[in-house]
Amino acid sequence: MDKSVVFAVAGSGKTTRLVASLDEVQRFLLVTYTEANHDNLRAKVIERFGYLPPNIAIYTYFRFLHSFCYRPFLRSKKDTRGITFNAPERFPVYPLTDDRRYMSPNRWLYANRLAKFIEQSGLVGAVVTRMEKYFDVFCVDEVQDFGGHDFNFLLSISAAQMNMNFVGDFYQHTFDTSRDGNVNSNLHENYDTYKKKFERARLKVDTDSLKRSRRCSKSVCDFITEKIGIDIQAHDERTSVVRFEDNPVAVAALYRDPVTVKLFYKEHQKYDCFSQNWGASKGMDCYEDVCVALNPGTVKAWNAGSFRDINPETRNKLYVACSRARGNLTLVPEALLKVHKRS
Repeated sequence: MDKSVVFAVAGSGKTTRLVASLDEVQRFLLVTYTEANHDNLRAKVIERFGYLPPNIAIYTYFRFLHSFCYRPFLRSKKDTRGITFNAPERFPVYPLTDDRRYMSPNRWLYANRLAKFIEQSGLVGAVVTRMEKYFDVFCVDEVQDFGGHDFNFLLSISAAQMNMNFVGDFYQHTFDTSRDGNVNSNLHENYDTYKKKFERARLKVDTDSLKRSRRCSKSVCDFITEKIGIDIQAHDERTSVVRFEDNPVAVAALYRDPVTVKLFYKEHQKYDCFSQNWGASKGMDCYEDVCVALNPGTVKAWNAGSFRDINPETRNKLYVACSRARGNLTLVPEALLKVHKRS
């Protein structure tokens, strides 16, 4: 079996590589976390083949977990209604064997404990057998998004006797599939420790084949490496403009520019312009020039000379935002855009 996890840098073509590995003969199971990533992956598959081949199944993670892994074995027996993304009540704390730990009083399954419920019910082997029956290759895009019980479940089902190809970028970890107390709460604190978890699950770790960004210019890559502290190399010597702009007139012109995307830390929908949030822009590969609106904390870090020591989650989101740029990258204080924000 060929089982590998490829750790890539932003814009190096990890999703493109995954899609290039597909064919119209083998049966492929493709799983990714967010709806945006699912839609992007589906669009790239259709772009390659001209249609969505029937031998290629693309799931968001929770659809895969519920409809493929849970429903055939436990839906009728447990008489559950579906998934809720509301968090379980902290108290009372039920034993691992008590169904009330995994579902609400109205019998909605808690998303953050569904993987653990399947495991606790002794069904991991049955899920693995089902995967082997219906598919030949298991692919996971944006693997760094898996957290909580879901990460443990992913490693458990990686025992399936089938080829596997996981791709992701450790430093683009901006969301978790789920969290449940202290379960894998430190999963993304150390890159080397994280890689070793895959190695112990007998997946080959590849950190070399996608270490250069084809999307970002050398100028953007150097900026990310020096100022954000995440090592990223450019595929070529192409340059572009990277600047900080705090002139109100120039910032207003950027805001009005319909071609330059504006990326906000949060609440982009409150601005009437071409925009997205930093974290939610992950997977987007359609932007040319990018304007990143810095919140007060990151403006302070810029003035201090580096983003290296800011909150790790914020740093990862900023890395995602800056690495969307194919062309020029401009950073501006969000405070100068507040005048355009809807209340």
